[in-house]
Amino acid sequence: MEDEEAEEQQGVSYQQRLKAAVHYTAGCLCEEVASEEEMQFSKQTIAAISEVTSRQCENFAKDLEMFARHAKRSTINTDDVKLLARRSNSLLKYSMGKDEEIAQFNVEQKAEKKKKLENGNKDSREPAEAGVVESENSTFRHLEKQSSVGRTSQKCMLSQRGF
Repeated sequence: MEDEEAEEQQGVSYQQRLKAAVHYTAGCLCEEVASEEEMQFSKQTIAAISEVTSRQCENFAKDLEMFARHAKRSTINTDDVKLLARRSNSLLKYSMGKDEEIAQFNVEQKAEKKKKLENGNKDSREPAEAGVVESENSTFRHLEKQSSVGRTSQKCMLSQRGF
């Protein structure tokens, strides 16, 4: 009985922290837009934006869970996200574009590796793990360059998380 109450209390605390993080991030994004567009957002507007965002994320999470369950899976994958994105034309277009970019980047990476192997780099002194780390780093750098999220909003999110 006490364990259930403790779990419930922990869940409530987690939700409050999550909503606070969303509110903080919405505030940071509003500040960024306000400075670029020379306009102001009221506290009520920021609170409304953060509340709508929280509710929309909850709906997305429930839908993604249902899509995975319908497919008899316990893990949400990219197919579920694509299915969810169909509701919004702009989101679908954006996600499909990113999907194509990642696929093209992976094809280019494979071609580079194949070329290196053909050029006699088979006896590399680096361990196999170093190649994997480098590949992951280059993928991250590529996606970071392509990201449309502003640096200010990234800094707000990182500072909120304690980084």
